Amino acid sequence: MNKNQNFMNWNNPGVALITGASSGIGASYARFLSAQGFVTILIARRKERLEDLARELEHNTSNKTEVVVADLSKLEDIDSVVEKIKDLNNLDVLVNNAGFGIREYFENQPLIAITDMMFVHNIAPVLFSRAVLPGMIKQNRGVIINVSSMAAFIPRPQNVMYGSTKNFLNRFSEELQLELHDTNVKVQALCPGYTHTEIFDGKYLKDYDPSIIPEETWMSADEVVDLSLSACQNKEVVFIPGVANQKFIELYTNPKLGKRTRENMIKARIIPRK
Repeated sequence: MNKNQNFMNWNNPGVALITGASSGIGASYARFLSAQGFVTILIARRKERLEDLARELEHNTSNKTEVVVADLSKLEDIDSVVEKIKDLNNLDVLVNNAGFGIREYFENQPLIAITDMMFVHNIAPVLFSRAVLPGMIKQNRGVIINVSSMAAFIPRPQNVMYGSTKNFLNRFSEELQLELHDTNVKVQALCPGYTHTEIFDGKYLKDYDPSIIPEETWMSADEVVDLSLSACQNKEVVFIPGVANQKFIELYTNPKLGKRTRENMIKARIIPRK
């Protein structure tokens, strides 16, 4: 995004609320939006990381930043954020970024991991989106970004919950944008590929070695967020950042590619059951 260009051509930025803001893509959104003049509300579990980021943003931009510690796998914490949203009069941007990964055959996935993922990836974004919409519709401007994944397009073993919850985000975003067609409220489902973040440090991915992924397929969080914010003025709802990622999904979803080729691509990712 051109740093000299106002986001969405807004001359008076209001408030941006970002979940999963303590690191990675969420922290990058916070930096970009704070630099654009937004007051930022940072939401995550790790208080110290949030406070460090808040000090950085206020030092670099002089724009106000607020820290909210919340675990979005807990309904009571989701409810507290919803009430926070209802008290805001000028919330312009909602970034539903909080998330985590799990790589395990479905029957072996801990029940708590399954339910936590549904709350963090789906319940929280849905309830937060519902909470922000009355204000956005009234002021006739706003952006909701749901951070999804390329995994939403590609069925593969040991990815049942992650891929399915991200697929839901895509469909939810598309359906919601249809309802908002007569407003200036924009919805985006961001579908990044491999991105340098801390997601692979999560407790359910300890046995996964990201170094097996070729370096040329990776993007930085800043690259992903820059492209995401630039694309918010486009008509497309589901947005895949990066030309290589776009070409891969275009190829994978092409009917002419053939069922056998897709099956072979999936088989290459199968890890035998232990």
